[in-house]
Amino acid sequence: MIVLHSDLNNFYATVECSLFPELRGKPVAVCGDPQARHGIVLAKSEEAKKFGVRTGDVIWEAKRKCPGLIVRPVRFSEYVLRSRQVRDIYARYTDRIEPYGIDECWLDVTHSGIFGDGKTIAESIRAAVKEELELTVSVGVSFNKVFAKLASDLKKPDAVTVVDETNFHDVIDPLPVSDLLYVGKATAKKLSKVGISTIGALARADRKFLRDYLGKWGETLSVYARGEDTAPVRHMHEKHDLKSVGNSLTYFEDVDRREDIKRLLYVLSESVAARLRDAGLGKANTVHLWVRDNELESYSWQKKVRPTALCGEIAEAAYSLFCERYTARRAVRGLGVTVSGFDCGVEQMSFDDLAGDYDKKARAEAAVEAIRKKHGYSKLQRGIMYEDRLSLGMDVRGERLVRPAGLDGEIASQDEGEFDIGDDFTEGP
Repeated sequence: MIVLHSDLNNFYATVECSLFPELRGKPVAVCGDPQARHGIVLAKSEEAKKFGVRTGDVIWEAKRKCPGLIVRPVRFSEYVLRSRQVRDIYARYTDRIEPYGIDECWLDVTHSGIFGDGKTIAESIRAAVKEELELTVSVGVSFNKVFAKLASDLKKPDAVTVVDETNFHDVIDPLPVSDLLYVGKATAKKLSKVGISTIGALARADRKFLRDYLGKWGETLSVYARGEDTAPVRHMHEKHDLKSVGNSLTYFEDVDRREDIKRLLYVLSESVAARLRDAGLGKANTVHLWVRDNELESYSWQKKVRPTALCGEIAEAAYSLFCERYTARRAVRGLGVTVSGFDCGVEQMSFDDLAGDYDKKARAEAAVEAIRKKHGYSKLQRGIMYEDRLSLGMDVRGERLVRPAGLDGEIASQDEGEFDIGDDFTEGP
């Protein structure tokens, strides 16, 4: 198998520079609301990066590092358009294109030999994206998805890196274990406690020990580290069995009030409930909550609930998890809500059903959805949303692309990649 992983460099900031040529060569950051003291950097240009500006910096902090920093607002519709245009270029070489967020994709070019070998195709893609769209892309070439992604991270920006069967031990083994796909900060800390700090050390570790220590994902991570991943690159329109449905967001500023947390959890739960209904998966019996604080530490918890597909019940379960379990006392940057344990329409009758409690709520939510479909999402909002003008404009259901979450609920490349404003969760690759 010949797999490419393409990663658009500093994507949001680069799109801004292509839209406004006067910004080229200057330190640029795409940020949340610049009027908010705690608005954050979502993406930055190479010039800003040289001053030490990082994704996730608070705006005032970024400006202190780089006094000449040019702050640009988020233009998500433009980023989606460019993402689609880039994928049109990928489609010239293969129809096996698996999106991994708005700015990353895997491509299977095993049967694309008419265009040359993997490195040749990667160079052609890099040149076409640069010439036609004025964007740069780093491309990793390897024999599986995990190593292709690792390769794309090794040289940035605007580069092609090959990791194959002959050199992967030399290239991959010395890398920090945190560089491996799905190894977040929490997992890296756990591995460090038992002396595993590199991918090579993880590959050499006993599989049974890893499974006992980390659960089923321990064995999976061992497979990844050894280069034994055989997961295929999915067609971008391919349907597959969903184990979970969810959504997450990184907000435009730090959030430290519980009422704001609750409001955002309702925004996310609206999206999750709608997607659950669209997928025809019935009701879910488990709600998962993911939280990222303003120091980029991530946490995740879950709880069993009565089988439900209702926004209100999903949101209240997520909020109760937050109140019960989040004790970090730090402001929140990111939130995610996911549901799992689907009954696919086959369910057992409960006392709540007999009392008509669930059906009454379901009819109300169905009526709301029908009005929104006819007149637009923003025409009918929950009262809780009117306490925050930004919440009123958030239709997270309609503005998100599929991207798997990491083992710890973390978004891949969260330290130096783009902060997606929101992402879908799935369990595993």
